[in-house]
This record gives sequence, C-alpha cells and structure tokens, in this order.
Amino acid sequence: MSFLSSNLKFLRKQQGITQNELAEKLAVQRTMISAYEDGRSEPKLQTLKLLSEILDVGLEELLNHDIETKGRKAIQKRGINILTIATNDEKENITMVPQKASAGYLNGYSDPEYMESLPQFNLPNLSQNATYRAFELAGDSMLPLIPGTIVIGSYVDQLKDIKSGKTYVLVTATEGVVYKRVFNYLNENGKLFLVSDNDHYKPFEIRGEDVLEAWESKAFISTDFPNPGDKKKPITLEDLGEMIQDIQADLRKIKG
Repeated sequence: MSFLSSNLKFLRKQQGITQNELAEKLAVQRTMISAYEDGRSEPKLQTLKLLSEILDVGLEELLNHDIETKGRKAIQKRGINILTIATNDEKENITMVPQKASAGYLNGYSDPEYMESLPQFNLPNLSQNATYRAFELAGDSMLPLIPGTIVIGSYVDQLKDIKSGKTYVLVTATEGVVYKRVFNYLNENGKLFLVSDNDHYKPFEIRGEDVLEAWESKAFISTDFPNPGDKKKPITLEDLGEMIQDIQADLRKIKG
C-alpha cells in the first residue's frame, strides 16, 4: 500500500507550502498536485525524486510509511539489534574502534569475526546495565578533546531516546563514524542536527534512517591534561575584544 497521496498532502501543509507553490517548483499545473493528493494520478520517478527533495523526506518514507498517523519513520521502534560483544570471566569487555578501523567498522560492526579482531579492554566504575564501545577521535572538530582521544559510549537502542545537547558517537551510512553534539528533531522532520564544539566547523543534518548505531558518550581517555584557558581552543573576535578592553583598563590604572 502506498501512502504517497496522504504523505504529500500532510507534509505540504506541515511546511506551509500551497498547491500553487508546489506546482511551480515541480513545473506542473496546480490541478496535477490535487490529483497526486487525491490519489487520481501518480508522479513519474523524476518528479518523485524532486518531491522528496522539496519536502525533505526520503523516497522510501514518502511512499511506504504513514507519516501523519505514525509520525516520522526515524522515531518508530527499531527491531532488536543483536550487538557483537566480547566477554572476559562473564563480564563484557569494551571493544575499541581505532580511527584507522572506523571505515571497516561500517561494514563489520555486525560481523563477530571482525569485532573479535578489534582491541578490547575493561574499565571500572561503569554501570553494568549498559553495553559500551570505545571510538578514537580524529580531527579537531570537538576541541578541547584532541585527536587521539578515546570516547566511550553506551549503546542507545532507540533513536528517539537521543537527548538534545548531549554528545554521541553516531555510526552512519552517509557520514561514517562521527562524534558530535546532537539535537533531536526526529519527531519534527526525521533528522538529527549535529554540531561541533569547535565553532570553525559548520553544523549539519543527518536523516534518522541513515543512523546505523548511536552511542551516548559516558567517558573519555586522553593523554592530554586540561589546561586553564585551553590554548587549543580557537580565539574568537569576542575573546579578542575582551582582551583589548582588559589591556585598556590596565593602562588607565597605570596612568592614574
């Protein structure tokens, strides 16, 4: 059963797009939009692709998921995902995904043989009621955590449980393995908004259905000790302005 007609009408109204406006974007007559929404006509494949771009929805969700009744596909309860874990004396070990292995992890995260080949370790003081995985960071997008820092995350079974403003390691079909501060808009538009702590990097969105695994950060391991006024943090124009004001204030005190 196709939900194209009802989804088209629902998403169009939700986004405040009139039939005339949508018709202009598709280069068709308004009556054609009405026919699509009434189920009297179906758009061709090229038009469908354009519709999915305009309405910001995946083709599979547009055609086969009842968005109005059930909500966005990304918030639906996921099937049971059997994680491959390593044990030692009946205790779960933490499997570590080094930065160089992150590309292979996309293909091997459900392969027991591949997972057993990755480094494993154990840490005290972590809750025993969760499954953990460790990922080595690359790049400086999440300063003050520097490249090489190991982030330990607990497995998030359902994407709807992602808490806005918290940091997560996401294993994705489109962006690979990423560590970002995440804002959850799955209920509104089926997407997650990913933000870097280093403001030199632009935020971006990712569709919920492109997320293969999510791990909420719980701890990190680093050989770099915190430094007051972390010198690795980029200096902003506001920082420079405050520094200049402080210098001017000191000069006035000296002159006085």
